[in-house]
Parts: sequence; C-alpha cells; structure tokens
Amino acid sequence: MSDPDDAPTGEDPRATDTGEELTHTDEEGNVQMVDVGSKPDSDRRAVARGTIHLQPSTLDAVRADDIGKGDVLATARVGAVQAVKHTWETIPMCHQIPITNVDTDFRVETDRIVLTVAVETTGKTGCEMEALEGVTTGLNVVWDMVKAAEKNEAGQYPDTHITDVHVVQKEKRERDE
Repeated sequence: MSDPDDAPTGEDPRATDTGEELTHTDEEGNVQMVDVGSKPDSDRRAVARGTIHLQPSTLDAVRADDIGKGDVLATARVGAVQAVKHTWETIPMCHQIPITNVDTDFRVETDRIVLTVAVETTGKTGCEMEALEGVTTGLNVVWDMVKAAEKNEAGQYPDTHITDVHVVQKEKRERDE
C-alpha cells in the first residue's frame, strides 16, 4: 500500500470536503466494496417513490386495462420486485442482501402514476438502493407498456417523463436477541 501522503495533492484520496473518509475507496483511491462483516444484523426498511407523467387518455386506458400489451400495473409490479431482488447485479459495489419483503403501491392520478416501493431486509446494510431500483424499473416498465399510446405523430414522447425519484423513509431497528 502506498502512503496517502504520496497522492499528487498531498492529501488522502479517500478524504471528503468534510474530512470524512470515503468508504468505497482504498488508500490509493481504487473502488472497493465496503466491508460490513463485523456489523450486527438489524431489521431495515427503506421506502422510495417516483412519478411518471402521462397523457390523461393514456391513464384512462391504464385504468380500463385497455393497453394492448396487457395489465400495465401488474407487469410494472413484477418488474419492480425483480429489480429489487437484482439490485446487487446492476449497482457496482452493492451488497447482495436477503430481501424479506417488497410492497408496491401505484396511485393513478389524472396526469400521472406515482409508484411507492417499500423494501425490508434483515442484515448488515440498508436497502435504499433496492427501493430506488424498484421505483425506477417499475416506472420504466409503465413507460414501456404505454409508449404506443404516448407517442406523438413524430414518434416522440413530449408529455411522458419520470420525475421525483427519491428515498422517502429509511429505518434501522436493532434486533432483540
């Protein structure tokens, strides 16, 4: 290992502006997975939410189950759950964690669908990334299912967009042993 003082700036490449060390880099600044092996297991829950904006006529078709590809929300629910379970395969340095529960909630409004995904696990690290992956994939599945209805004459999607993807809640409860 090299000395952090050997960095070109003379500063530790793992240091942030706040003086804290980055946990995903080693002494040379190389990316690494965080070692959580010594952490105790705890019950964890994360909730994420996002929105897809669609034309009112498309939303009417979703409500009436009149989209040619099939049940939009049922398909998006499957996509969201699959994404949660495979997050570790798509986000570098993300741990594979045991998912104990996934809840999805779709709220269909006049000009949008809001998807909320809650993920639960028992382990050494949180599940925020899993909740975010569930939301983004679920909303992408909605887009894929309705894209024929959303296209304009030029084949573009002027009214379709995904916004406001964020973690709305994170919980960690120590286990009673």
